Amino acid sequence: MIIVGAKGFAKELLEVFFQNNEVNNLFFFDNISVDLPEKLFDRFPVLRSIEEVKDIFQRSGDFSFALGVGSPSIRYALTRYFETVGGVLVSVISPQAAIGHFGNTIGPGCSILGGASITNGVALGKGCLLNPHCSIAHDAELGDFVEMSPGSRVTGSAMVGDFSVLGTNSIVLPKVRIGINVIVGAGAVVTRDVPDNSLVVGVPAKVKRKLEPLNLQ
Repeated sequence: MIIVGAKGFAKELLEVFFQNNEVNNLFFFDNISVDLPEKLFDRFPVLRSIEEVKDIFQRSGDFSFALGVGSPSIRYALTRYFETVGGVLVSVISPQAAIGHFGNTIGPGCSILGGASITNGVALGKGCLLNPHCSIAHDAELGDFVEMSPGSRVTGSAMVGDFSVLGTNSIVLPKVRIGINVIVGAGAVVTRDVPDNSLVVGVPAKVKRKLEPLNLQ
């Protein structure tokens, strides 16, 4: 298994692998940072090139990889990069997360950390990131590559569009629909629908400015 990334969030994801007793034959990948050791925590090799990745895939027969970075657009770009060499994106879920047993769907590549809470009837798209102590209530839906910061809450029947980021301790109220590529500021309370490509802040949340549409190639 390869964790894509070897810095901040990748270290948090490592703890989930430890909780799941899945640290054997674990590698990290980072072809950008110049200040990393050859082995993270003197134990886990850091791969520096896609050629090394392909070699590990072939030698181990394990083509799975997990996303150890936080930004939605970077998670998306790295997913595409690894899939071009045969990588298979997998979800990583902490046993300390509380996930209901009825009607939930979790897309590939989701990262769900300890303390996160999902009730029932919830749908998560591909590549979502749920940080500690965030929660999603019944019948809510997250699109692809959505990031929920610590303590953020999506309440019943709300919907969050692809590539959106919910700031720390923000709240999306019931049945509210958040568009694609939206940033919800820390502590904001979203009481009404939010259009695509927007930054919203405050209580109640209001559009602070428009964002450039994502250029996903």
